[in-house]
Amino acid sequence: KYMLFNSITFIVFFTLIMILHYSRISWNVKKINLLIGSYIFYAAWNPPFILLLFLSTIVDWKVAKKIDESPSHKIRKRWLVISLSFNLGILSIFKYSGFILENFQNLLSVFGFSFQSFDPGIILPMGISFYTFQTLSYTIDVYNKKLKTHHSFLDYALFVSFFPQLVAGPIVRAKDFLPQLRVQNHINFDQFSLGLSLLIIGLFTKTVLADAFFAPFVDKVFASTQAVDTLSSWLAGVFFYAQIFSDFAGYSLCAIGTALMLGFVIPLNFRAPFAAHGFSDFWRRWHISLSSWLRDYLYIPLGGNRKGKTLTFRNLMITMLLGGLWHGAAWTFVIWGAIHGFYLIAERWIRSIPMSGKITDNLFFKLIISFMTFILVMIAFVVFRAENLNQANSIILSMFKPTNGESIIQWTLWTQVVTCTFVTMFILQYAFRNRSILDLIVSLPVTIRAIYLSLCIILISISSGNSDAFIYFQF
Repeated sequence: KYMLFNSITFIVFFTLIMILHYSRISWNVKKINLLIGSYIFYAAWNPPFILLLFLSTIVDWKVAKKIDESPSHKIRKRWLVISLSFNLGILSIFKYSGFILENFQNLLSVFGFSFQSFDPGIILPMGISFYTFQTLSYTIDVYNKKLKTHHSFLDYALFVSFFPQLVAGPIVRAKDFLPQLRVQNHINFDQFSLGLSLLIIGLFTKTVLADAFFAPFVDKVFASTQAVDTLSSWLAGVFFYAQIFSDFAGYSLCAIGTALMLGFVIPLNFRAPFAAHGFSDFWRRWHISLSSWLRDYLYIPLGGNRKGKTLTFRNLMITMLLGGLWHGAAWTFVIWGAIHGFYLIAERWIRSIPMSGKITDNLFFKLIISFMTFILVMIAFVVFRAENLNQANSIILSMFKPTNGESIIQWTLWTQVVTCTFVTMFILQYAFRNRSILDLIVSLPVTIRAIYLSLCIILISISSGNSDAFIYFQF
């Protein structure tokens, strides 16, 4: 069983890592300890898959060397194709083979052919989507001459497998992480304190907000086989948006916090997405490491917005479709990506209309745009969460067409408490939309921070028994 950040196993594991990391042994030995620890962390889920992790690491290390040494652009391109084919091929086999077989079977049945596909029985290696994108970014940056090949395989292997963010991000770039491994890092008390604060807040956000507050309501509605009433549909949609944010932002904060306690800086992954002014702004605030990866390694190479309006719209849609498919092998994820592609295209088209800039700069219209952005993103998340497209369609229809469906969620005192919690989250994100959580924590007086963190620890200890695995572990 994998190590959750709030498990006793992880606490023991991380304590041992910290003892070794803060000892007087050499920097190289510390890095070896971190690498071994990262592989142990990954092996706690399914030991054989550490071989796949190592294979992915060694292939891109060797290919990047070949690209760097190649005398001609043609040969460099050949090696890049090898890297892309290997990484995307492995990802496709483990993540999409069952989906492809199922849809091939369905396609044949449309034409009257009967074909029963076998179940390949392939287990999805945890975090494969994340570490594949990390190794690819290194190879592509070397190919584009934005990065020189690193001198140390140990450093590179640790970059790929660094345990805090290995299984669910944030997706780290080699140019940001590898320089941190060159020399011994020196951790001061303020850095350690900030990292510990982020870890506690991340655990609170996950175990209390995501799992104890929002998840039970969401799970009840999406587990129903009957049509649900309008109130339940709206609350399920809004609460799932709050749940997936709390779950994934909670993991990201835990990852950033544990890394910081070890002396490493990894990027923030969320920045008040509830307060986004439009869909481009949303993707600058939501899963930032993925959206920036897709922008730099897919959207811009496709041509970005440099080749006219029609091709820009095409590039946006391709990027979001593949971004949706990255999340999982299901049509719900593909449609979710297509919806966001449509949102971005519509937004760009509206912004191209003369005078639209003056209207959208008005404070009143900004509030309306923020509200509409939240609602439309939430509706897309209903598709993301649904077991199938029929369920998504049923819930969305019941939002806008009052029905006598099953009243899954009753307007009890607890429902009101959870609703008030969500409203508070929304207000806080809007109030601090231009400040990072790091700035906010540092700016708090020591006494206030201590009281807040103590309250978080108490609530975590009460609710951690009901905690589930992080949602993004499945991607």
